Amino acid sequence: MMTSPRITLAAWNMHAKKKFGQNFLNDPSIPELIAERAKIGEEDLVVEIGPGLGALTVPLSKRASRVCAIEKDTQILPVLRSELLASGADNVEIINEDILNVSLTEMAEAHGGPIIVVGNLPYNISSQILVQMIRERRWVKKALFMFQKELAERITAPEGTRNFGRMAAMLGYCSKIRTLVRVDASKFFPRPKVDSEVIEVTFLTDPPHVAEDEDLLFAVIKAAFGKRRKNLRNALSNSELPLTPVEAEEVLVSADIAVNRRAESLTVEEFVRLSNALVAYLVVPSAS
Repeated sequence: MMTSPRITLAAWNMHAKKKFGQNFLNDPSIPELIAERAKIGEEDLVVEIGPGLGALTVPLSKRASRVCAIEKDTQILPVLRSELLASGADNVEIINEDILNVSLTEMAEAHGGPIIVVGNLPYNISSQILVQMIRERRWVKKALFMFQKELAERITAPEGTRNFGRMAAMLGYCSKIRTLVRVDASKFFPRPKVDSEVIEVTFLTDPPHVAEDEDLLFAVIKAAFGKRRKNLRNALSNSELPLTPVEAEEVLVSADIAVNRRAESLTVEEFVRLSNALVAYLVVPSAS
């Protein structure tokens, strides 16, 4: 049985920390449902980001070969260890570290194969974590992340819609996304202002549209959405990309994309086409 996070924190004379985005699940049926729908096998290594009081860690540990729980909050570690000990979760390794300083690739290589990543991501670093995971996706079988509803809707936004943005475009290039669970705000302590959603990200071995230079593709996506109120010519030429307005227009024309369009109107295929055109544009012909 899950102990109420309110009672647990009070017993340890602790409180949830806003700087870590701590909102603890208080309904045991939710973590059980998430762990069940994750379809974790006995051979899997699960990396959990921000285990908190262990509400999700315990059901994950019952299904996985091993769980590596990455927790940045040093003060909560004794509580987490106590909760895991009481539940008999002896296949959990706790790592006191910032996930942004952890190499998923190294963890997967040590495991001997791709890993599963799970976490309730704090709003302020969720984009950084997603970008990190996309870059290391070769070693990530799939990921299940809980986000505040508004952010989840942006991440899963379809092409051509108002909410379509940088993360939706990057994930749309290399993965399939679906909503697994919707979680009411009342299921957390402290209660947040909005509901949450659990998103499953499954990475594609072979993306349908292949970028010649992925780093450049992601830079183009970042530049386009960095000035999303501007048309693409102005957004690209007012970014970190080495383009003047005239050069940006030339690249867009070569990619068969109208210069007055805005980032959210592009499809993933068009972003790939644009970045591939830019690769060709930036190539300096050999003097020979």
